[in-house]
Amino acid sequence: MSKQKRSTSRSKKILLSLLGIFLALLLVIVGIGAKMYYDVRSTANDAYESVDRDDASNKRQVSLSDQEPFSILLLGVDTGALGRTEQGRSDTMMVATVNPSSDEVLLVSLPRDTYAEIVGHGTQDKINHAYAFGGAAMSMDTVAELLDIPIDHYITINMQGIETLVDAVGGIEVNNPFEFTYEKKTFPKGQQELDGEEALKYSRMRYDDPEGDYGRQGRQRQIITGIAKKVLSTKGLTNYSSILKTMGQNVKTDLTFTDMRTLMGDYRAAFGNIQSDQLKGEGFMQDGVSYQRIDPGELKRVQEELKAQLK
Repeated sequence: MSKQKRSTSRSKKILLSLLGIFLALLLVIVGIGAKMYYDVRSTANDAYESVDRDDASNKRQVSLSDQEPFSILLLGVDTGALGRTEQGRSDTMMVATVNPSSDEVLLVSLPRDTYAEIVGHGTQDKINHAYAFGGAAMSMDTVAELLDIPIDHYITINMQGIETLVDAVGGIEVNNPFEFTYEKKTFPKGQQELDGEEALKYSRMRYDDPEGDYGRQGRQRQIITGIAKKVLSTKGLTNYSSILKTMGQNVKTDLTFTDMRTLMGDYRAAFGNIQSDQLKGEGFMQDGVSYQRIDPGELKRVQEELKAQLK
């Protein structure tokens, strides 16, 4: 098994950032009371948004109640200022395959600048443009085509909503690997507390990071992990109403409340054993635009890993 797949601690935080923040309250509602249970269910219903993929060649029906392995596309979407209605682009793209038989999750990060066919749009472009062109459905079809696997479900989180969510949990703590300044705010190296506005700026800096977009993704994981910790804290429970309101406004998924309860029950062991990988490409320029080209051998390697998890 590659060193990339052994990075279980970091990958667990990534997945729990998108699944876990939304599902975390499900783990603590037992014994808390009917009111909280009702509010969580109501938020899940608000977040539910089906996708129309009737023409997708790789669409299939998966039964979570029968504990079948499945895949899910995780999208961190930046729609800019709160209240904007345009689709925006997917800043962060990850695919998770969940196999309850092997009790394992494989989480693969996709470079947002990957040069790929945008299925349903008739063009080749950066893979993250699929969301702007056709929302979650086009993103699912495009990623499925690239990886040659079915994409069964999706979750999107509006990264702009992070600002409101961080404030709702009372701020978060991050560990900054190096000092930098972004939009007139200086972030020193080391541990520090961030409010919502600071957290959003911290997550957006890319060009001064020696790791580029990979470094930015790491900071985004720190922020969302910090939120998850606060959600599960005593203070998080105290503020659960405002947290749920923010989540309902900024998270969309085709998973139902019943699906979520099934995941936290029958699939729980798998989420405790998460392996990570990274689809890596090489940068190139075309018509003045930078892209990531994926080597066929690298693509085949990741495809085979994902397919093995879905058996």
